[in-house]
Amino acid sequence: MLQRRLASSTHAILRALQRRRDRLEVARVALVEGRILPPLAPPARLDDYDDELDAGEAEQLEEDVVDAATAARTAEELATEILVLDSLVALATRVRDLGQDRKWAELRSPILDHGLLHDEHDEHGEPRKLIVFTEHRDTLDYVAAQVRNVFGRDDPVVTIHGGTPRVERRRIRESFTHDPTCQVLVATDAAGEGLNLQAANLMINYDLPWNPNRIEQRFGRIHRIGQKRVCRLWNLVAEDTREGAVFIRLLENMETQRRAYGGRLFDVLGE
Repeated sequence: MLQRRLASSTHAILRALQRRRDRLEVARVALVEGRILPPLAPPARLDDYDDELDAGEAEQLEEDVVDAATAARTAEELATEILVLDSLVALATRVRDLGQDRKWAELRSPILDHGLLHDEHDEHGEPRKLIVFTEHRDTLDYVAAQVRNVFGRDDPVVTIHGGTPRVERRRIRESFTHDPTCQVLVATDAAGEGLNLQAANLMINYDLPWNPNRIEQRFGRIHRIGQKRVCRLWNLVAEDTREGAVFIRLLENMETQRRAYGGRLFDVLGE
């Protein structure tokens, strides 16, 4: 999970390491003071819950695992792990502060600089709108801030994540659908559950989910009955990372599915 955050954004890995260090320090102090150690490991494999949790619950469970799961059981073992985390936080801070974010550059340059959102309306006179999906709340916050900086104001960008109340999600959807100045939705998979977002016809997966079905669910928010425009989807993936390895496995799995269904498989991964 930490490797996935590293592939997602430098902001995501830095925040995950900081929270983990701080939470383990609380546990270390509790042990030193003789208090009961809070649970520091998940009750079962996260994969066991993949089909049982909604997006918000899955996001929270993953955060809990990343923030606190550890094999350490003594104050000394925790102190050793915290020292390692201190050095990793310092390293991640230096990497983030370099400002050399290739993944963000791949999003910013072709999508924001070169025409797709430069004009407010498409060739049919419809407002041009884009959805950016990410796996992690920290990356969502980072990407939303970056996109707002490009626009020079906050109002063109809205966000939906697992912590967004359902009533607020509907309000955001209405704004994204009907307000022509609201052009970009940055979301986790919480926006992939039952929301009709076909006001947009452009989508970018800033992070790829490990389950191919969730990619189809995301694209199904815009590519659905009633959509009158051609829908376009881009997937960003960092090579030589855990995410990149999973992406290759996804391609292999989809090829297996394609053979099983005699070629009748909707391709959401592309070339």
